[in-house]
Amino acid sequence: MTATDASTQAAAGPARPARPLDATAPAGTDPVGTDPSPFVSFTSADRFATVGEIYEEARRALPPQVWDFLDGGSGGEQTLRANLSSFERWSVLPRLMTGAGEPDLARTFLGIELSMPVLTSPFGADRLLHRDGQLAVARANAKAGVASIVPEAGSYSWEEVATAAPGAARMAQLHPMGNPANFAAMLRRAAAAGFSALCLTLDCPTAGWRERNMRNRFDVAIDVVSGNYPHAGPADLADTLGQLFVRREPIWTWDELAERMADSPLPWMAKGILTGADAEAAIRAGAAAVLVSNHGGRQLDTVPAALDQLPEIVAAVGGRVPIALDSGIRRGSDVVKALALGADVVVIGRAAAMALAAGGEEGVGRLHELLREEISTTIKLLGASGVDELTDRMIRPSAVSR
Repeated sequence: MTATDASTQAAAGPARPARPLDATAPAGTDPVGTDPSPFVSFTSADRFATVGEIYEEARRALPPQVWDFLDGGSGGEQTLRANLSSFERWSVLPRLMTGAGEPDLARTFLGIELSMPVLTSPFGADRLLHRDGQLAVARANAKAGVASIVPEAGSYSWEEVATAAPGAARMAQLHPMGNPANFAAMLRRAAAAGFSALCLTLDCPTAGWRERNMRNRFDVAIDVVSGNYPHAGPADLADTLGQLFVRREPIWTWDELAERMADSPLPWMAKGILTGADAEAAIRAGAAAVLVSNHGGRQLDTVPAALDQLPEIVAAVGGRVPIALDSGIRRGSDVVKALALGADVVVIGRAAAMALAAGGEEGVGRLHELLREEISTTIKLLGASGVDELTDRMIRPSAVSR
């Protein structure tokens, strides 16, 4: 349905629900029911009826070069496409007549209580998408019982986001790079700001090869990524965020990371894990959780889809730490598939950014509603009573090759 069709239908009032055709009805009569209180209706008074509509509105709302910055990936975007198709390669297996009641979607992750197993990612440059950026994301998350991972390279400082929505701004994100003294200071700052945990982005020692940005001659302005460093210039950011801006420092080692995290009072999650070996290394370095991620296809192109790597990492971790997954999640059934394959929670990045661009706080809130409704519906149809019952017995590789 187009936006014009939707507005026309809304003006006309709710659509009449269909009822079974009456074989005895006289020819030419209308077999459609006229009950003003429909039992089932697929019309919606909400601005966005589907996640797809959110993406469509985001594209309309953003300048073309900003849309490419948000929608694009690295290289030839093979991994970007693989992230989406990976969810299509799995089928789910429902159990019938189980007696299950209303699904329980609540989960705890690193001590953070969630009303559903969803966090939002630490996407930066957020004011490019909406003037309120991560402030709006955090406010919507607080209302939905979802947690924010608040970016280091965001448009607003950790403290500003935490003040806007202290119940949602529970995890601070850091890049383990640049000046170790600044990194240590930021660890102390995160604890002082009241965060419960940290997310360390390990797969970003330098920015990915993003050809859409190159074709558009598009550079991100310093002021939209320096919320945590409000007085920083290019040289200052090179000393703090390191290779994201000036590629001159060697990549840290696992031993260096372990040493520099040893005095942090907060548990930390390793973001960017794609192999069992790196999951093992992260745990040895002190990680309290791992995030299976290829950065949404925005860093190294041609790496596998994150979902395809999840079983290997689940086996390597062996239940020692919780596992999160991002990259490619577009709908509630994707969340269910990730949980069935062993993730404890998912992290939504591009979808949350699209919702921010499409409607600010309201858009992000609507995204959460749609995800919650589809997660719940999928779990009901699987015959489960909640997220804790989702297992790999409910999922198998699809027979359809895509």
